[in-house]
Amino acid sequence: MLAYLSRYTHRVAIANSRLIARDRAGVSFRWKDYRAEGRDRQKVMTLSTAEFIRRFLIHVLPSGFHRIRHYGLLASGTRADNIARARELLAVSKPEGQPTAADVDAGKPKCPCCGGRMIIIEVFERGATPRQRPTAPPIAIRLDTS
Repeated sequence: MLAYLSRYTHRVAIANSRLIARDRAGVSFRWKDYRAEGRDRQKVMTLSTAEFIRRFLIHVLPSGFHRIRHYGLLASGTRADNIARARELLAVSKPEGQPTAADVDAGKPKCPCCGGRMIIIEVFERGATPRQRPTAPPIAIRLDTS
């Protein structure tokens, strides 16, 4: 069964290397618990064969569809570099009026934790009361997809 499933797992839902075993108890595979740190992060889960196949098939695309998560020159985090390199190779200059990545990011604060762009909603002095009241957190609807 592992040999059969491995033909369909390549770049779909689970890497071949994560499948460990199949026996009467079900299918065993490795998974990563992002809440844990260190050696406890990698864990092994055993599901019944029917449940494993059900979860696997949730990630299989219908015929004719393509995954586009990491597809093409414009889909990655290096998009700006790819476009600049293509323009350089084609000897085409940047269109007038288009800001560069440096222009867009200049003067914008970055998150000290992840380095992402922060959007300033309001700046107020120490001890002062904010003009805007905090919005209520959105109601979280949890769906168990397992």
